[in-house]
Amino acid sequence: MITERNLEIFEEMLMIHSPSKEEKEMADYVINFLENLGAEIHLDESQHTYGGNSPVIFAKIKGDVEGEGVSLNAHTDVIQPNKDLKIIKKDNIWSSDETTTLGGDDKAGLAAILTAVEYIVHNKISHEDIYVIVTPGEEQGMLGARNINWKNVYQHINPSKNLIVADNAGKANKVAYQAPTCYRFNIEIRGRKAHAGIEPEKGINAIQVASKVISEMPLLRIDEETTANVSQVTSDFPNNVVPDKCVFTGEIRSHKKEKVDQLLEQYESIVKKYTEDYTIETRCDYPALSSQDDLQFVKDIVAAYETVGVKAEPQIIGGGSDANFFAEEGFNSAIIGVGMELVHTTEEYLDTNEMILTTKALINYLSKD
Repeated sequence: MITERNLEIFEEMLMIHSPSKEEKEMADYVINFLENLGAEIHLDESQHTYGGNSPVIFAKIKGDVEGEGVSLNAHTDVIQPNKDLKIIKKDNIWSSDETTTLGGDDKAGLAAILTAVEYIVHNKISHEDIYVIVTPGEEQGMLGARNINWKNVYQHINPSKNLIVADNAGKANKVAYQAPTCYRFNIEIRGRKAHAGIEPEKGINAIQVASKVISEMPLLRIDEETTANVSQVTSDFPNNVVPDKCVFTGEIRSHKKEKVDQLLEQYESIVKKYTEDYTIETRCDYPALSSQDDLQFVKDIVAAYETVGVKAEPQIIGGGSDANFFAEEGFNSAIIGVGMELVHTTEEYLDTNEMILTTKALINYLSKD
């Protein structure tokens, strides 16, 4: 019963086209689903801040057991191209025909959550308060989670700060509890124009200066918890002009914010070796995620997986997700896998057996009978 219902819900959602910022139909599906379970719904209508068309959905299913409860999170948007999806099923492996993405990221996570909650409610299983938080725009910089109006949310609903995020790539055997902060940097080097063929000695080639700077910058793997990368260099001038501007951009990720600050200071000191005419701009793409209770919440989730025969392990990851922004708000987040592989590509596929294992583990975690 669980298996069939899990696959049915998953397929229904896969067939709803929901690219980032265009997720209203998907949001309506989720709202209707949760309302049919008797959930109290609050919609955070912050999508206008980034041009989206669907809210962050907060739902509460009141429990009959005292306790702090738990929050469950997944996102509604998928990576393009995804329109006109054709699902290919080979036993437990579901994929597209490779002309589109599948959308298992993150509809598999959402299907696991909705199936588990529905099972708990329909079978009248005792449980603490269950909160479901469904976000839009995750694939374009966690737009939904980033822009939540928390002050307004707390006036209507106060979700549990223990949060399970069903959005980890890979099998259902990893429970991620730590992820880095990510800072983007943009460095503009300004030189001096001159005719490159007649009087080049009067010019200062901004590309040449930038290349010297980049060659000295610590990049790639800095240490076990820090990485850095330059991804784009831009300077567009005719061949006969010494370029007077060059811009290069990149990112720094680290599990410790102070290491990001140290690298940025080092980068600026390198720039100053070669020029005083520059600008450095930085922006936090997302904050860091870490366990707030010495992994006790993670251990409880691992124990729930053990009840369905999965030997799960705590995991440190190198990417960002909605969990990072929830962590900034004080949530104690853990990210679980649902069997999605080769995500963000048209070769994406999902092992439905892994999704079903996570669904059953969630049911066991939620159940207080």
